[in-house]
Amino acid sequence: MFAATSAAMLLAGAISGVAAQDGVFATGTMGVTNPPKPTLGTAINQTSDARLLSINSVDDFCIFAPPEVNEIGNSEAFEVAWCTKARNNARVIPDGTLTGVSFLKTDFYVQVMGYGDFTKLNVAANDAGGELDPHGAEGLGNPIGGNVTVNINGEDKNIEEWMMFISYNQFCLRACINANSTYSAAAMCEHKLDVMGCNFVMPGNYNFDGSFESCDADVAYPPGWYPEVAGGQTSYSKFEQYWTGVVGGQTFTVGDTVTPGSAFSTPSSSNCKTTATVGNGLDPKLLTAGATGPVPTESAATATGVSVAPHVSGSASVTGSNRATGSGASTTGSAGSSNNSNAASPAFRGAVQTGLVECITLVSLITGVAAIAMFH
Repeated sequence: MFAATSAAMLLAGAISGVAAQDGVFATGTMGVTNPPKPTLGTAINQTSDARLLSINSVDDFCIFAPPEVNEIGNSEAFEVAWCTKARNNARVIPDGTLTGVSFLKTDFYVQVMGYGDFTKLNVAANDAGGELDPHGAEGLGNPIGGNVTVNINGEDKNIEEWMMFISYNQFCLRACINANSTYSAAAMCEHKLDVMGCNFVMPGNYNFDGSFESCDADVAYPPGWYPEVAGGQTSYSKFEQYWTGVVGGQTFTVGDTVTPGSAFSTPSSSNCKTTATVGNGLDPKLLTAGATGPVPTESAATATGVSVAPHVSGSASVTGSNRATGSGASTTGSAGSSNNSNAASPAFRGAVQTGLVECITLVSLITGVAAIAMFH
């Protein structure tokens, strides 16, 4: 069995109470590489080291990618921000990089998934990619100093928990904006499943390449959680990613020996609206490698898209209507050439081994848990 944790299904976590929830909104400064707050219309600087992401709409978001050509597993500590618009002192994503984007709004998180040619953002060709989050080996984040904001009801909020996978041709990014007594922001943005990939950790409809859409969506169960109902009570089995290694001269092993083929369910989307494309509105000549320049024109700097306004009707509940079937995501190719544990395919890493929840064997949950956290 997974490590089972009993919890009542408490569903009354409305957004109105989110300010009182620990671990949702960050309170620290933005860091030395970033502007003091998210800002549209900053100067062009394609050599910027800024590391502030904003995730506001299908055409106003940022992602992390290397400052120079590199594999994600080798550059995770110093990735930089690339944005669809000139904002946050970050680099601007050149038009034509993105071939498809899906932006999802839920009661607990916002999520953006995308396809494209991310070699244009310095991801090494054919790199299976890796995972980024605000924790990292030293607790300083991957990248160090990386921060995320979301515009909620017209107000930019600094987000405590987020996670992102990116490879040379796909990415997914989630920022957790809510919590309740059952589902913490840390659980909804679980960062230790870094070899499982987008389909498992951030399930959704990934059949959007070639289109650009913005949707409302049901809330997925936290990554690795599998609900079980017995005697009218709901409890959860939690998949722990397998890891073994040496820390401080001691060998630690933690996690489950059998990896599930898919997440428990795939949440449904609704109210989807499409846009023709996602562009920065800038002359391509301004965005050549290493380019710098003045603040862009007002029309290019102020088109903010749709602010995130989570749809709440009395309660925030986890649903996920379409039960996953078959083997889920399939492994394609290698997990990347880096030896770093985070260098795993973000898009198609789900089915290492397939087994029922009842067949999962827990190897160790002792001090190895602390050891594995050091590497994420």
